[in-house]
Amino acid sequence: MTPTAPDTDTPTALHGARLPRWLLPADWPQHEGRPALARLDIADGRIARVRPLPVAEGPAGQARWDLRGAPVLPGFVEAHAHLDKAFIGPRLGAVRPGLLGAIEAVIADRERWTREDLRERMQRGLRWAWQAGTTRLRTHIDWWDPQATPLAWDVLGELAHEWRDRVAIERVALVKLGPCEDRAVAQALARRIAESGPGALLGGFVHSSQWNPGALRELLRAAQEQNLDLDLHVDEELNPEAEGLAWLARNLRATRFDGRVVCGHACALAAQPESRALATLDAVARAPITLVSLPITNLLLQDAAKGRTPRQRGLTLVKEARIRGIPLLIGSDNVQDPFCRVGSLDPVEALQAAVLAGQLDEPLDAWSQSLCRADWLDREAPLDAPRLEGRPADLVIFDQADAWSWPTRTARRRVLRHGRATDTDTDARDDAPSR
Repeated sequence: MTPTAPDTDTPTALHGARLPRWLLPADWPQHEGRPALARLDIADGRIARVRPLPVAEGPAGQARWDLRGAPVLPGFVEAHAHLDKAFIGPRLGAVRPGLLGAIEAVIADRERWTREDLRERMQRGLRWAWQAGTTRLRTHIDWWDPQATPLAWDVLGELAHEWRDRVAIERVALVKLGPCEDRAVAQALARRIAESGPGALLGGFVHSSQWNPGALRELLRAAQEQNLDLDLHVDEELNPEAEGLAWLARNLRATRFDGRVVCGHACALAAQPESRALATLDAVARAPITLVSLPITNLLLQDAAKGRTPRQRGLTLVKEARIRGIPLLIGSDNVQDPFCRVGSLDPVEALQAAVLAGQLDEPLDAWSQSLCRADWLDREAPLDAPRLEGRPADLVIFDQADAWSWPTRTARRRVLRHGRATDTDTDARDDAPSR
């Protein structure tokens, strides 16, 4: 059934919302095997109360939206993006297939990264994410020269300030591992990032082509000294000998690192013998590590060769991680650049890819939290039972979807920010440069 058209952009109640099971208390009533629909009362931009239907009707004339079972989720966290590279794909020539070929193409394009170019592309990406319903976005910024702050880092810092009332933006310095073997270099880099202000994190590219456990140890040590969390690209490859994730899980306690480590990609797990991959995940489950799966980019980039259909998917072991209670988020990663020619910075689009590639059951009730659990990025222990009551009324309503088919038919949606509807009908393609 289609929800009724609202006559106000500031509802005081959402009636008949279909909330995911992970967001509801264990004693929430069921109807035909699914959670009963809910009524959300909104006051002063916050969710005042969540009750199962049926409930007594409010007073006549109340500004109520009748959702009639439309799925509703909290605002999204975009856990892994690359705004500095976004949208450069159309201006590139031929790109060598695979991860290293994409890196080469980005390096060649950097001479075009002026302040104006970076600002236009990154702001376009932020606008798309905001329209999709994202409230927190973490983006990696290439920082290949440890002695020089990238222009993109400063430009994004300006945008983070300008967008602070719409999207909380975090910057991760994506550094090469090798130079960090020099303790002085790693410490100076970490100090510079810490001085950038809130929302700055230390990151790194951990890959078998430049594997250096000594450098990774110094990176951890430098982050610890500056009280920085880490967000790393780890084992983004199908080499079964890759050992970055396993090394981290074994050595975090030995290095006395007490922050949170976010590990994106971890594709090599899918290529390793089962016993080895599962032993690594067992160790990850005992560490303060969050995994981030990037299905769209990894499906396009891994096992890539011209004229040959890929044999391997490149998706990390998301089901096995979930069984072990490992915090796992799903992100967009690259958007319309040499790493990934498609994408729209819509987290739901990334989950659609994961559902198909990973054969994920109950996407709404079980897996939608991989788009919403911002606490899985934080240093503090994750919440045992997240709830809506008392939180800002930042909500995404999928008018044309239902609980069974979600996340399909999700392009049209209504987004509430602090209880007020935003204009998501603007075609994001209007932001693209003229061709």
